[in-house]
Amino acid sequence: MTGYAGRVPLILKLNGKTNIPSDAEATSPLFASVEDAVRLGAEAVGYTMYVGSPRQHDEFRQFEQVRRDCERYGMPLVLWSYPRGSAVNAKGGTNTLYAQDYAARVALELGADIVKLHEPNDSVANVPAPYDKLKEDSAARCARVVRSAGRTMVLFSGGEKNDDDAAVLRKVEHYMQSGASGVMFGRNMWLRPFDQAVALTRQVHDIMAKYPR
Repeated sequence: MTGYAGRVPLILKLNGKTNIPSDAEATSPLFASVEDAVRLGAEAVGYTMYVGSPRQHDEFRQFEQVRRDCERYGMPLVLWSYPRGSAVNAKGGTNTLYAQDYAARVALELGADIVKLHEPNDSVANVPAPYDKLKEDSAARCARVVRSAGRTMVLFSGGEKNDDDAAVLRKVEHYMQSGASGVMFGRNMWLRPFDQAVALTRQVHDIMAKYPR
């Protein structure tokens, strides 16, 4: 890390979990602090909130202290707002418009500066009203989620790895047209050869530059 300090912006993720427990009662305990992020020279901190989980009350309490510490240090706060748990599954699942729209609004009301969300799908099975009657295309669904996030900037997930660079770039364009502030990539960059990933990143930057926020 020392070789990149001051050159590559760092976001310190403050909580996390293993994949061993069931997501039916998903929770993500803290293992780091905002003070740790300040000491490391981080540009922001990240926090995962499992919206709808039976354990969300624990995460709300954790998040309250994280938000206060961020305000005290002037540290931006990025929220991974992920619907999870048996109640979410009973209402249609994690990636429905209902679930993602709810997650966006939770991020706004909890005081996140930036929220990471997933693109909502078109499923309406078992989702509550009025979402069960909404027949919107992908662009309208994404735009609705961005509106629900209000002043909180939206980053959509880059999703599963796609070996087609053009398809990845089309997804970026689609999200930016919907009003998102950006895309949070993982596998689509880290699982590519270095030179290819760098070239793709530059093309992503070129697309984003067309949509100043």
